[in-house]
Amino acid sequence: MAFVVSRVDLEANRYRSAVWLAAADGSTPPYQLTGGEHGDGSPIWSPDGRRIAFTSSRGDGGKSTLQVIPVGVPGETVTLCERPEGIEEPRWSPDGSRIAFASRERAERYSEGDDERARPPRRIDRLFSRLDGVGWTIDRPRGIFVVPADGSAQARLVVGGPYENGAPVWSPDGRTLAFTAARAKDWDIADNSQDIHVIDVDEPDAEPRTLTARTRSHFQPTFSADGRKIATLADSEQIIPTHAQVSLLDVESGEQTLLTAALDRQCAPSSCRELIWDGDHLVFALEDHGNTHVHRVATDLSGDVELLIGGTRAVNGFDVAGGTIAFVASTPSALPELFVLRDGGERQLTSLGSAFHGTVASRVPEHFTVPSPAGDGDVDGWLILPEGADERVPVLLSIHGGPMTQYQNSWFDEFQLWTAAGYAVVYCNPHGSTGHTDAWARSIRPPEAADFPGTGWGGIDADDVLAVLDAALERQPRLDPDRVGVLGGSYGGYLTSWLIGHTNRFAAACSERAVNNMESEEWSSDAAGFFRHELGVNHVDRPDVYRRISPVTYVKDIETPVLILHSEDDLRCHIEQADALFVALRVLGKPVEYWRFPEEGHELSRSGSPRHRMQRAEIILDWFGRHLGGKRPTITWSHPSREG
Repeated sequence: MAFVVSRVDLEANRYRSAVWLAAADGSTPPYQLTGGEHGDGSPIWSPDGRRIAFTSSRGDGGKSTLQVIPVGVPGETVTLCERPEGIEEPRWSPDGSRIAFASRERAERYSEGDDERARPPRRIDRLFSRLDGVGWTIDRPRGIFVVPADGSAQARLVVGGPYENGAPVWSPDGRTLAFTAARAKDWDIADNSQDIHVIDVDEPDAEPRTLTARTRSHFQPTFSADGRKIATLADSEQIIPTHAQVSLLDVESGEQTLLTAALDRQCAPSSCRELIWDGDHLVFALEDHGNTHVHRVATDLSGDVELLIGGTRAVNGFDVAGGTIAFVASTPSALPELFVLRDGGERQLTSLGSAFHGTVASRVPEHFTVPSPAGDGDVDGWLILPEGADERVPVLLSIHGGPMTQYQNSWFDEFQLWTAAGYAVVYCNPHGSTGHTDAWARSIRPPEAADFPGTGWGGIDADDVLAVLDAALERQPRLDPDRVGVLGGSYGGYLTSWLIGHTNRFAAACSERAVNNMESEEWSSDAAGFFRHELGVNHVDRPDVYRRISPVTYVKDIETPVLILHSEDDLRCHIEQADALFVALRVLGKPVEYWRFPEEGHELSRSGSPRHRMQRAEIILDWFGRHLGGKRPTITWSHPSREG
């Protein structure tokens, strides 16, 4: 098996990653295949198993490259192509002669050099013109390229802009590529649904042929062995949220069949990959009450579904070949490791986190359920207690982002960091989360929505979070009800800002990368125009709905000391969202502290620069240490709150 191991180089303030190999039978120890100094990733085996293609940033000036390295046979690493934009989703042709990949294609304005002030202005003629972590996409559309696998010719653009094309996959005969893109007229105004298209790779000036009809949005397609079917994940962009389901598409007729609708679960976790054909079955991942499991569904329309990998854990990468299932999994107290399932037996192949866990103790959460105040089911909640004496401890109530995601039964560094600082941590998956039914996720659509009306953001979701907190305080006498803090990022930041505008029960709060003004979020976000589908009404016709569910509307009622954290290059929740809350609180003389991180986007806490991530963690611990009495960190960089 080929897999990727990442590490932090704190001195260089960057991440490094390498491709590793492991024998499926465990007969030899795993070993590092590539150098790992240049961000090696996305390994994929050639059809004959003798070569691996992978992406790397080892080009001149850190440019993205596509490399091929021999495995088990003589030869050297070959650079197939080098591009100024990232190379993504490499896929071998069935005969191993070519590789398709996705990459951004720069418009003519970039030929003016690196001085943006000398370039012509951008012409914006559609929504979704930029993307957090990527930047402007309107003049850098994503295209599909093909390059010979022996490096004998330059990469050739097969299908390009102005559309965002991705997820290329070869037909079994190697003549066509299927890919996903929203290419319909006024797709951005309608619903941003992605269709599946096919194109003849070798026909000059070929035009894509569309296979689907925008009834659903499709992603991660893959052909059946005979080329007559395409399996894909599909959801609705018209009514959000809608769980993605495994769909089977007849290439000739365009007829589609959903295979997993009866499961009523999200079949496209955030770390999802394309579906895997396993004979007449399809292998896929599914979110269920905090777990991410791997299942197999029959394609004969019988509806038969089999659990392949279960347990209290989250699987965030998997593959199937030759009767072996390889997967990467994590638990709440252990970093991800590589496993195999062979002949009915499971085996762990790596122990890359053992040195860390041997030095840093992990705390195991206690799972419990609480009846939702809505009366339609139980909320999954968790409690992690710090190590130590029996005296009462401060509490941090953590709220996840999304809202269409879930807290997983997987390693989360922040929870372990907070418990090490003496806090008990309470968290849950309230209404609006995945891991439950479609109805559960849709329940926070506003009551004004024409389809599937609910309570709106800040309704039953807020009630659930407080109910779980109350239940934790009641079940564990060590928790100090007078020293409770609340924090969250993105939607979790939204609900944090919302709660402190509706209750004074928290001693301190941290609102991070939050949505504070829903109305301006609809025009300032990289997802501008998206929220009308999520809320069921648009901000032009019903600005009152957007303002009613905006935390900044209730800023006069906030008495809780607030720490605001935001990244200056955040395109998902623009920095103006933090400014809106800070300026209002400051004008009103409310207790507030505001930290802005330069050169960072929405993913600061997960993939920001290592130094910024450390500084962010120290700011949070210092803030709650001052207000709740937890252990404060030793800070070596300039930190005004430490003065005096």
